[in-house]
Amino acid sequence: MTEQNLSELLKAYKSGTVDEAQVISAVKNFSLATESFGFATIDHGRELRQGFPEVVYSPGKTKEQLKTIFRTLYERSAGNLIASRATREQFDFLRDEIPAAIFDETARMIYVDRDKSFVRDESKKILVVTAGTSDVPVAEEARLTAYLWGNAVSTCYDCGVAGIHRLFAHIDEIVAANVIIVVAGMEGALASVVGGLTSRPVIAVPTSVGYGASFNGLAALLAMLNSCAAGVSVVNIDNGFGAGVLASKINRVR
Repeated sequence: MTEQNLSELLKAYKSGTVDEAQVISAVKNFSLATESFGFATIDHGRELRQGFPEVVYSPGKTKEQLKTIFRTLYERSAGNLIASRATREQFDFLRDEIPAAIFDETARMIYVDRDKSFVRDESKKILVVTAGTSDVPVAEEARLTAYLWGNAVSTCYDCGVAGIHRLFAHIDEIVAANVIIVVAGMEGALASVVGGLTSRPVIAVPTSVGYGASFNGLAALLAMLNSCAAGVSVVNIDNGFGAGVLASKINRVR
């Protein structure tokens, strides 16, 4: 059930063709609807409750399992779809049954972009900034996630603090953005710098990019958590998807 379905149901109630009990039953049943395949229980009510269908995390799933889950979501939902951290092999296995599916190699994402109801507001743009080129795969996961959730998104890549003049060249974009996602590995200092340049919410994404003492992103995570800039929140290491969703939810209420 989508917002359009719900609107039609309420109009039917208003016209008297369905009664109150039927409306309550339909909404309650669908918002809690699940479908079990033994290896997975799909939450079909998530699209109605959260505005986006259930997102599939691809690692650990067989090609057959991923295809079954993604195909079922495709058939029983109306919104855009995401299978995160997917491989080319997984995509090739399901593409014949779901021709609308697209694979983004850099973002490591299988997705379907079919929701025509989105009006991407350029005045409420999400900006994704990376410290280095090695951070781009995580940043692209964040960018594509935010785009599929209906946002206008732009990027500024390779703007790390080692050459801070590269960041200042994008100051107009930073000031104009409604929400900013900062993706950085190594020492993770970029989030604090950007946080000090804007009055907007900043979502920091530590990446596992770096040498030994970066501890696969732990150093950047701790640096971001200890940021002296106010208004900086932090998601998990390499979690571009989580940053894209959070930025989208912030955008909806601003």
